[in-house]
Amino acid sequence: MLLNEKILSFYNQLDRSLFMEKNQSLSHEDIPLPIGYGQTISQPSLVLKMTQMLNLFPSARTLEIGTGSGYQTALLAEFSQEVFTIERIPELFYKAENRLKLMGYPNIRFKLDDGSIGWKEFSPFDRILVTAAAKHIPQPLIDQLNSPGLMVLPVGKSDIQQLTIVFKNEKGDVRTESHGAVRFVPLLGRY
Repeated sequence: MLLNEKILSFYNQLDRSLFMEKNQSLSHEDIPLPIGYGQTISQPSLVLKMTQMLNLFPSARTLEIGTGSGYQTALLAEFSQEVFTIERIPELFYKAENRLKLMGYPNIRFKLDDGSIGWKEFSPFDRILVTAAAKHIPQPLIDQLNSPGLMVLPVGKSDIQQLTIVFKNEKGDVRTESHGAVRFVPLLGRY
Protein backbone atom coordinates (compact mmCIF):
# COMPACT_ATOMS: atom_id res chain seq x y z
CA MET A 1 0.00 0.00 0.00
CA LEU A 2 1.38 3.42 -0.97
CA LEU A 3 2.06 5.96 1.78
CA ASN A 4 -0.72 8.33 0.72
CA GLU A 5 -3.16 5.39 0.78
CA LYS A 6 -1.97 4.49 4.30
CA ILE A 7 -2.39 8.12 5.39
CA LEU A 8 -5.90 8.19 3.88
CA SER A 9 -6.79 4.94 5.64
CA PHE A 10 -5.60 6.22 9.03
CA TYR A 11 -7.27 9.60 8.44
CA ASN A 12 -10.58 7.86 7.71
CA GLN A 13 -10.48 6.01 11.02
CA LEU A 14 -9.19 8.93 13.14
CA ASP A 15 -12.16 10.33 15.07
CA ARG A 16 -11.90 14.14 14.97
CA SER A 17 -14.39 14.45 17.85
CA LEU A 18 -11.69 13.09 20.20
CA PHE A 19 -9.80 16.34 19.62
CA MET A 20 -12.75 18.62 20.34
CA GLU A 21 -14.50 19.68 23.50
CA LYS A 22 -17.22 21.71 21.78
CA ASN A 23 -19.14 21.20 18.55
CA GLN A 24 -18.47 17.45 18.63
CA SER A 25 -21.68 16.83 16.71
CA LEU A 26 -20.11 18.74 13.80
CA SER A 27 -16.81 16.85 13.89
CA HIS A 28 -17.73 14.79 10.79
CA GLU A 29 -18.31 17.95 8.73
CA ASP A 30 -15.48 19.08 6.43
CA ILE A 31 -15.27 22.54 8.00
CA PRO A 32 -12.90 24.31 10.40
CA LEU A 33 -14.31 24.62 13.92
CA PRO A 34 -13.35 26.77 16.92
CA ILE A 35 -11.35 25.11 19.71
CA GLY A 36 -11.10 28.20 21.92
CA TYR A 37 -8.54 30.94 22.47
CA GLY A 38 -9.12 32.29 18.96
CA GLN A 39 -7.89 29.04 17.37
CA THR A 40 -9.53 26.46 15.12
CA ILE A 41 -9.26 22.79 14.27
CA SER A 42 -8.76 22.80 10.50
CA GLN A 43 -11.16 21.15 8.12
CA PRO A 44 -10.26 17.47 7.82
CA SER A 45 -9.67 17.50 4.06
CA LEU A 46 -7.07 20.26 4.47
CA VAL A 47 -5.35 18.38 7.30
CA LEU A 48 -5.17 15.34 5.00
CA LYS A 49 -3.90 17.40 2.06
CA MET A 50 -1.15 19.08 4.10
CA THR A 51 -0.07 15.74 5.59
CA GLN A 52 0.15 14.18 2.13
CA MET A 53 2.04 17.20 0.76
CA LEU A 54 4.76 16.60 3.37
CA ASN A 55 5.76 13.35 1.65
CA LEU A 56 6.56 11.73 5.00
CA PHE A 57 8.72 8.64 5.40
CA PRO A 58 9.23 6.21 8.32
CA SER A 59 12.50 7.74 9.59
CA ALA A 60 11.34 11.37 9.23
CA ARG A 61 11.93 13.83 12.03
CA THR A 62 9.02 16.26 11.73
CA LEU A 63 8.54 19.68 13.35
CA GLU A 64 4.99 20.94 13.75
CA ILE A 65 4.33 24.60 14.53
CA GLY A 66 0.91 24.95 16.15
CA THR A 67 -0.16 21.82 18.04
CA GLY A 68 -3.67 23.17 18.57
CA SER A 69 -5.96 20.27 19.48
CA GLY A 70 -3.41 17.64 18.43
CA TYR A 71 -5.48 16.31 15.51
CA GLN A 72 -2.82 17.05 12.89
CA THR A 73 -0.11 15.92 15.34
CA ALA A 74 -1.65 12.44 15.54
CA LEU A 75 -1.45 12.08 11.77
CA LEU A 76 2.18 13.22 11.76
CA ALA A 77 3.10 10.88 14.62
CA GLU A 78 1.60 7.91 12.83
CA PHE A 79 3.86 8.40 9.81
CA SER A 80 7.06 9.95 11.25
CA GLN A 81 9.76 8.49 13.45
CA GLU A 82 9.66 11.54 15.72
CA VAL A 83 7.41 14.59 15.94
CA PHE A 84 8.44 17.78 17.68
CA THR A 85 5.38 19.97 18.21
CA ILE A 86 5.22 23.53 19.53
CA GLU A 87 2.14 25.37 20.84
CA ARG A 88 2.10 28.89 22.29
CA ILE A 89 -1.25 28.77 24.16
CA PRO A 90 -0.84 26.95 27.50
CA GLU A 91 -4.45 25.73 27.73
CA LEU A 92 -4.30 24.11 24.29
CA PHE A 93 -0.77 22.81 24.87
CA TYR A 94 -1.59 20.87 28.05
CA LYS A 95 -4.85 19.46 26.67
CA ALA A 96 -3.18 18.26 23.45
CA GLU A 97 -0.20 16.82 25.32
CA ASN A 98 -2.46 14.84 27.68
CA ARG A 99 -4.74 13.72 24.84
CA LEU A 100 -1.90 12.44 22.65
CA LYS A 101 -0.10 10.72 25.52
CA LEU A 102 -3.35 8.93 26.45
CA MET A 103 -3.65 7.85 22.81
CA GLY A 104 -0.28 6.13 23.20
CA TYR A 105 2.10 8.19 21.06
CA PRO A 106 5.61 7.80 22.54
CA ASN A 107 7.27 9.51 19.56
CA ILE A 108 6.02 13.06 20.20
CA ARG A 109 7.98 15.77 22.03
CA PHE A 110 6.00 18.78 23.20
CA LYS A 111 7.13 22.37 23.74
CA LEU A 112 5.22 25.41 25.01
CA ASP A 113 6.86 28.31 23.19
CA ASP A 114 6.93 30.66 20.19
CA GLY A 115 6.76 28.33 17.19
CA SER A 116 8.00 30.95 14.73
CA ILE A 117 11.53 30.46 16.09
CA GLY A 118 11.35 26.68 15.68
CA TRP A 119 13.16 24.23 17.97
CA LYS A 120 16.85 24.68 17.20
CA GLU A 121 17.99 22.22 19.87
CA PHE A 122 16.60 19.27 17.86
CA SER A 123 17.19 20.56 14.34
CA PRO A 124 17.61 19.85 11.52
CA PHE A 125 14.16 18.50 10.70
CA ASP A 126 13.34 16.48 7.58
CA ARG A 127 9.84 17.93 7.46
CA ILE A 128 8.24 21.06 8.94
CA LEU A 129 4.53 21.77 9.02
CA VAL A 130 3.19 25.17 10.06
CA THR A 131 -0.52 25.26 10.90
CA ALA A 132 -0.84 29.06 11.15
CA ALA A 133 -0.47 31.77 8.52
CA ALA A 134 2.93 33.41 8.22
CA LYS A 135 3.26 36.79 6.48
CA HIS A 136 6.52 35.43 5.09
CA ILE A 137 8.47 32.20 5.60
CA PRO A 138 10.28 32.46 8.97
CA GLN A 139 14.05 32.31 8.43
CA PRO A 140 14.66 30.21 11.57
CA LEU A 141 12.43 27.50 10.09
CA ILE A 142 14.30 27.55 6.78
CA ASP A 143 17.56 27.32 8.75
CA GLN A 144 16.26 24.34 10.76
CA LEU A 145 15.07 22.45 7.68
CA ASN A 146 17.35 19.59 6.67
CA SER A 147 19.13 19.53 3.30
CA PRO A 148 17.23 17.99 1.59
CA GLY A 149 14.01 18.86 3.38
CA LEU A 150 10.45 20.00 2.84
CA MET A 151 8.17 22.45 4.66
CA VAL A 152 4.45 23.11 4.17
CA LEU A 153 2.84 26.32 5.43
CA PRO A 154 0.25 28.96 4.58
CA VAL A 155 1.92 32.24 3.55
CA GLY A 156 0.25 35.61 3.06
CA LYS A 157 -1.86 38.35 4.57
CA SER A 158 -4.32 37.79 7.40
CA ASP A 159 -7.43 37.39 5.21
CA ILE A 160 -6.15 34.81 2.70
CA GLN A 161 -2.92 32.91 2.13
CA GLN A 162 -1.27 30.57 -0.35
CA LEU A 163 -0.61 27.02 0.78
CA THR A 164 3.12 26.82 0.10
CA ILE A 165 5.68 24.04 -0.15
CA VAL A 166 9.27 24.98 0.59
CA PHE A 167 11.86 22.65 -0.94
CA LYS A 168 15.45 22.70 0.30
CA ASN A 169 17.93 20.68 -1.75
CA GLU A 170 21.17 18.94 -0.77
CA LYS A 171 23.12 22.16 -1.37
CA GLY A 172 20.77 24.19 0.82
CA ASP A 173 19.12 26.00 -2.08
CA VAL A 174 15.47 26.86 -1.44
CA ARG A 175 12.55 27.06 -3.84
CA THR A 176 8.81 27.37 -3.23
CA GLU A 177 5.57 26.27 -4.89
CA SER A 178 2.08 27.60 -4.23
CA HIS A 179 -0.82 25.17 -4.00
CA GLY A 180 -3.96 27.28 -3.79
CA ALA A 181 -5.66 29.74 -1.50
CA VAL A 182 -6.34 28.89 2.15
CA ARG A 183 -7.37 30.76 5.29
CA PHE A 184 -5.60 30.13 8.62
CA VAL A 185 -5.31 31.93 11.93
CA PRO A 186 -2.16 34.11 12.00
CA LEU A 187 1.23 32.82 13.13
CA LEU A 188 2.15 34.89 16.16
CA GLY A 189 5.60 35.31 17.59
CA ARG A 190 8.98 36.83 16.87
CA TYR A 191 8.93 35.86 13.17
